[in-house]
Formats: sequence, C-alpha cells, structure tokens
Amino acid sequence: MIEGGKATAAPPLGPALGPTGLNIGQVIAEINKKTAELKGMQVPVKVIADTTAKTFTIEVGTPPTSALIKKEAGIETAAGNAKTEILADILIEQIIKIAKIKEDSLGGSTLKNKIKEVIGSCGSLGIMVEGMMAKEAIRAVDSGKFDAKIASGRTELTAEEKAHLEVEKKHLKEEMEKRRAEQEIRAKAIMKEMEGKEARKMRAKMLEEGINLKIVDELVPEEKPAGGKGGAPAKK
Repeated sequence: MIEGGKATAAPPLGPALGPTGLNIGQVIAEINKKTAELKGMQVPVKVIADTTAKTFTIEVGTPPTSALIKKEAGIETAAGNAKTEILADILIEQIIKIAKIKEDSLGGSTLKNKIKEVIGSCGSLGIMVEGMMAKEAIRAVDSGKFDAKIASGRTELTAEEKAHLEVEKKHLKEEMEKRRAEQEIRAKAIMKEMEGKEARKMRAKMLEEGINLKIVDELVPEEKPAGGKGGAPAKK
C-alpha cells in the first residue's frame, strides 16, 4: 500500500525490490506515474518481477468508485436518502478523471459508457453533476453536451472551478439543513396528531410524506419484535 504518486525507495518497497536486481528508480517512477491521479489516497500496488530478464510489470489496484467520487466531492459519507439529500455538485472533468482511474474495472465498452456508469454512482450518493441529477446528466452525455470536454482529456480543475464548487457545496449544505429543520417540524406534528398510535403507523405516515429516514429513525425508532431474535413472541 502506497500513497498515490508518492512511492519511495524507503521501506517496505525498497528492501523488497533490492533482491530482485531490478532498477529500483525505474520501478518507483513507474509506480508514481500510474498512481499520480490517486494523490492523497492509499493504493494497493503489485510489482511482478522477472528476475532473470530484469523486467517488471506494475499492477495498480484502485479504491471503490464511491470512494473516489466522495474524495472529488469533498464529503466523507453519502446521503442518507439520495432522493431528498444533495450533498455536493461536481464537474464532468472530475467524472472523466474517475472513469479513467477505474477504466479496467468499469463495465462500459467506451469511455463515454464508463463516464455514465460513474455518474450513475453519483446519483446513489446524493451528488449532482454539473448542476444536474444523475439521470439528467446521463442524458446530457448521450446528447453530446460534454463531447468536447471528454475529447480534451482535461481532468484537473482550475483554482476558480474549485472555489466555485466549494461555494456550491456550502450552499447545498445550508439548503439541506433548512430542509431537515422543516422535516423535523412536520415529523413532530405527525407524532402529535397520531399520539397513542403504533410507532409503525407513525413511521409509515412520515415516510409517505417524504420525511428523511434518518429523522424518522431518530424520532420514532422501529419497534423491536417481542420474543427475541426470531421476531415471534416466546412461548411458555
């Protein structure tokens, strides 16, 4: 395991490579080249050495697509309900970057299809792409809206773009906190309206009105079945 783009000849890598007779500098350089896009993340790297021919092959594992998306979006956890919570908005360049990093493990046959696969994962995390929800962003890819950007190969953001995304993320956070406060008020009103009724009925009403599951769980926890693990009441 090495930090992307920061492999060195220090232990454990250097001592492990020494007995192989390989040019350690070349191996390190190749590892850093292949992991440059993964800066700041721990990456599994395999060095396959032919000690007779003094040649080597580098195989780089990658973090899950969801971890790469969260890193680009600057968030630690995904949305509790991706339909109602939007945590961040990222640019197509960041999607292209992830698609290239995960190129060997994504199912799409073309870069465009791989990009759409990554966008689909954004949707389940509560992350927009270029101000669009996942389905709309996928349609935009299909329509050719991002063809020029995909062809350019640019994956790094300018300082101005990064600053804009930070402002947008702050705005989305404020909006989410406002929605949460509104939902809490409505959830408590439902509790008052349905006072004395079963918790499951209260929960069903809250979910029917689109209240976030996290809020429902906090205010009206699920009732545990009587009688232990099996759910049925214990017989005497």
